[in-house]
Amino acid sequence: MSEVNLAALAESGQDRIEAKSPMQEIDLALKACTFGRFQVQILGTALIAIVASVLVSNSTAYLLPNAECDLDMNLVQKGMLNAVPYTGMMFSSLIAGFLTDQFGRKLFLVGGYFGIFFCTLIAGSSQTYEVLLTAKFFEGIFFASSFSPTVTYTSEFCHKEIRDRVVLCQSSFSGFSQVVIAGLSWAIFTNEWTASLFGGFIVLHTWNFYLYLMSLWSLTASVLYTLLPESPKFLITQQRYDEARDILIRIYVRNTGKPADTFPYPNLWKSAKQRVIDEAPELKNESLSHQLIAGLYNVKPMFSMPLVLPLTVISSMGFLTMAVYNVFRLWYPQLSTVVEHYSRTTSNGDLCTMLDAYTEGLRNRTLLDTGANVCVPHPSGAETYINSMIVGTVCFLPYPITGILVNKVGKKALLLVAGVICVCATFGLRWASSKVAVVALFSVEISVSQTIISLLQATTVDVFPTMIRTLAISIVMLIGRIGTLVGNILFPILLDVGCVVPFFGFGGLMICVTICGLFLPSKKQ
Repeated sequence: MSEVNLAALAESGQDRIEAKSPMQEIDLALKACTFGRFQVQILGTALIAIVASVLVSNSTAYLLPNAECDLDMNLVQKGMLNAVPYTGMMFSSLIAGFLTDQFGRKLFLVGGYFGIFFCTLIAGSSQTYEVLLTAKFFEGIFFASSFSPTVTYTSEFCHKEIRDRVVLCQSSFSGFSQVVIAGLSWAIFTNEWTASLFGGFIVLHTWNFYLYLMSLWSLTASVLYTLLPESPKFLITQQRYDEARDILIRIYVRNTGKPADTFPYPNLWKSAKQRVIDEAPELKNESLSHQLIAGLYNVKPMFSMPLVLPLTVISSMGFLTMAVYNVFRLWYPQLSTVVEHYSRTTSNGDLCTMLDAYTEGLRNRTLLDTGANVCVPHPSGAETYINSMIVGTVCFLPYPITGILVNKVGKKALLLVAGVICVCATFGLRWASSKVAVVALFSVEISVSQTIISLLQATTVDVFPTMIRTLAISIVMLIGRIGTLVGNILFPILLDVGCVVPFFGFGGLMICVTICGLFLPSKKQ
């Protein structure tokens, strides 16, 4: 072969190498870094962060029975306190998602979890219902600015062959969080703590100390995220190639134990960096407003084909699934208490028989005026905490199974199977006639619907490019939170009409979720 042909062949091969996009190159580099101690550190930090995130909504369920008399709360106020974090999330999720894609994951991770810590401290110091309500609203705002980057950040340090399993592993932390929170709540609320400060101006009760102690989770998450680097994929979108390469080399050294000079891709993005240097005069003139306008321009493909269709399908599935999931999750302690009480007096009664008897008793009591002026709290019994821990434990089980199967059968097939299981569990609750059956069906319903939400997040990570990925997750979560609000408003209304109405209605919603799953993309785009 002639020298000319050899030179042409070498040039052709070099062109093929350089034809790889920066994101393809970073995936190869992450694969060379392997899965090791650095990813374990990220998952450990994410575990703390997700416990802090779950506390934003879950802590209220355990707080209400203990604080109702201290804050003189009625049922409507309790409902508002349950819903107000989701209102805060809706206010900030889209803005936070857009800004995270423009200014980095780490800034919002550190600031978001520290904001939750600060607001929880205020909530713990509250002496009035209004202060507590306001603090929970701002907790929701900071939650929305930190949760989406938590999902995105972890996925962006994993190459595509392990990304789905790592995202599912991280999602399983939600079930673990429910067990931890229920156990800690049980341990704290069995105590009677009271402290009076500043001559009685501030009086702290057990629930105040509960919030103080739970705030340490978000503070710890904020500190741990300061010790981690920025996402190299984000840095690539900002053309900060040297920083991205240095981070990858540090990950390589830490995971493999080899010296930095053995990193197999030492010249990553060299040609891309040269283009940035050549264009530096123009880049220096970019202002903050120019960056924001460029960011809005980058968002445009999300709302046009081919991305708008999967965004619509995933958001619709998220809306319906989170409506069912969060209704059952947030109402489970109350329904468990009803079953515990009415199972002693109602023989051979199914769940709907007990719930109808409970709602009828509530209607009858509203017609009576006892004239009592003393508020008597009714704290949760041990069975409520034990059942919540059982549900949380069961919520963890689907993730190892899904993690094993996801690469073999795909996310779409798993979503369809999970949807069918949720349909059967929801309809089965209508005829559940024992405590064991109620706990088992609620556990299956909550755990599998939570798995559907995790698979939807993993699908979103796959479908949408890095520059708009966090915003896409934020949109999906925003629509899902709207579903949570709608579901929690409708559930007591439908329950008052008749128990069969909400269970058959939610079963119908899960049928819609399963049908929507047929329109999801089968492969990564």
